[in-house]
Amino acid sequence: MSAPTTAPVPTPTAPGGLPLIGHGLRLVRDPLPFITSLREYGRVVRIRIGPTPAYVVTDPALTRQVLVTDAAHFPKGGKYYDALRVFLGDGVATVADGDTHLRNRRLMQPMFSRAHIAERGNAMIDQVRTMVGAWPAAEPRDMFAGMNEITLATFLVAVFGADLPAHLEGEFTALMPEIMKGTIRQVILPPWITRLALPANRAHADRVARLRALIDQAIDHHIDVTAPGSASADSASGAEACPHASEARREQRGLFETLLGVEDQLGRRQLQDEAITLLAGAIETTGTTLAWALYEIAGNPAVERRLREELASVCEDRPLRYDDIDQLPYARRVLQEAIRKYGPSWMVTRTAARDIVLGGHLIPEGADVVWSPYLHQHDSSRFPDPDTFDPDRWEADRVAATRGSFLAFGDGRRKCIGENFAWIELHIILATVLQTWPRFKVISRPPRAQAVITVKPDALAMEFHSDSAG
Repeated sequence: MSAPTTAPVPTPTAPGGLPLIGHGLRLVRDPLPFITSLREYGRVVRIRIGPTPAYVVTDPALTRQVLVTDAAHFPKGGKYYDALRVFLGDGVATVADGDTHLRNRRLMQPMFSRAHIAERGNAMIDQVRTMVGAWPAAEPRDMFAGMNEITLATFLVAVFGADLPAHLEGEFTALMPEIMKGTIRQVILPPWITRLALPANRAHADRVARLRALIDQAIDHHIDVTAPGSASADSASGAEACPHASEARREQRGLFETLLGVEDQLGRRQLQDEAITLLAGAIETTGTTLAWALYEIAGNPAVERRLREELASVCEDRPLRYDDIDQLPYARRVLQEAIRKYGPSWMVTRTAARDIVLGGHLIPEGADVVWSPYLHQHDSSRFPDPDTFDPDRWEADRVAATRGSFLAFGDGRRKCIGENFAWIELHIILATVLQTWPRFKVISRPPRAQAVITVKPDALAMEFHSDSAG
């Protein structure tokens, strides 16, 4: 990076800071309006999280500089990742930049190749079809909770294989939302508060400890099921004698077997960290996106009609198959627009490794640098009428104008390793809901966007009907 040729200019400070808590009250009460309002003050804006200053980057070109061009000077860190590490540990999403990150990412990469995920595609589809088909017709459903339940179950089938004990899935579903709330609380509140022996802090620590115990049980169960000599492994052996045996073996092993093969290089603690990291991403980001997508589809009859027509042209009267996913471009645009409009992340941090000038502003060594996918994806100069749900903005002739501003999966060398898996799971669940239920509608008030780790609906109830009559 070349040295600046002019002296740094003063960094504007956002109004409304309070003694001791800084802008913490704004971040708690109205985080999304607050974070998007910072664009009007400059390309880099200073806020305070508690007594600690942080520098919010509002220009996508500067965010690219932080994540890609000058990434070595802005390693992963800051309050956001400090809080995430409490329960994710040093998973690939949170581990510090350096040799450990590069090694772990290289070891995990085979899990997320399209070819490897394809081996789990039919098992994922079967799981989703079973769960969606079991919904009682015409009964109110909490769609945020429901989508998290389905994405979690699909994740567990894909990653840990068949026959995972049911109690594990139930506890994962109950724990994760509360852990996410505790995590964002640790991001926003001053560090001295999060270190006190308060009931909320103790409860958060207890939940994290329980999550680690559950992950350990899932790993041990997976090892037992797939170990040579086990009843399950024996039932899936003998591929030469039975043409379906190799498929049965794939059903049991899951994607996580890739990591079990290198456990000696990672260690058990690292296996836990990686499994928890994948779990958090599978529930929060994917489940949130699907809940918002179904809400928008229910309110846009033209969008729903085009989705159903595309699905019918590809599948006709048969159920979805894994090979169909690449033939659903309009579904991809609908899902991408849901991700754009609702985040999923609204605040992410990096740390300045040294004094550095960014956009003409001096960022001191050790300072938190904040970037926001939500802020960038609501920039009207890149996304006209950003509060309107418009899947056609992702058509080829329009998408060039948005380049560099769609950052839901990050960018650069720390871009989300599970992006391929996320797109496949999103397509499978959306298509299966549409195939299973000819009609659905929102029966609650319009949901308000609530910023936790992701941008979730505060309340969203829907009904599903087996007939297509209005």
